[in-house]
Amino acid sequence: MCLCLDWNPSATSISTGLSDGSVLLISIDKTKTSILQEWKAHDFEVWATSFDTDQPHLVYIGPSEIAFQNSKGHQMGVCCIAKSPHDPNTLFTGSYDENLRVWDVRSISRLVNETSINLGGGVWRIKNHSVVPRLILAACMHNGFAIVKVDGNEVKVVETYNKHDSLAYGADWYRGSIRDVCKMQHINYIN
Repeated sequence: MCLCLDWNPSATSISTGLSDGSVLLISIDKTKTSILQEWKAHDFEVWATSFDTDQPHLVYIGPSEIAFQNSKGHQMGVCCIAKSPHDPNTLFTGSYDENLRVWDVRSISRLVNETSINLGGGVWRIKNHSVVPRLILAACMHNGFAIVKVDGNEVKVVETYNKHDSLAYGADWYRGSIRDVCKMQHINYIN
């Protein structure tokens, strides 16, 4: 069963994580698809796979034994992986262990700085803000949603929402203008 997928930045292939612990790289053509590569990543399900947007020949999964691995970073399964759109050396991961971790891809096999924050719920999805660097929205399963600011080695929660009665599995940023947000919130916007 397919558990996750990610498009290559060129949109010519996808990486897919499977329930048997395998990862597939699939070529996408106008008329057909074909498996480029398949490997057994580990003995458990692959919940997260992500192409490196700056180096599209790299695919991150949790954990992997292909080029390098760090099995000490998270204490439970990695649920999500997101490359920073603002810093080519920063990668974020979320896990069932309730931690959001910040990685330096120049030294991913050993942590340069142990930068993480416990969000009080399995971190199922993370979304980088497209405009504000190092501002991350996290869906934290049993603990609602959190907006996290990463500033160097300091990681802090700047806002939370947990007033719903359900699990938080997905989240995304609003991509409209500040004027639109103000209108939705009935706030006067003065430029």
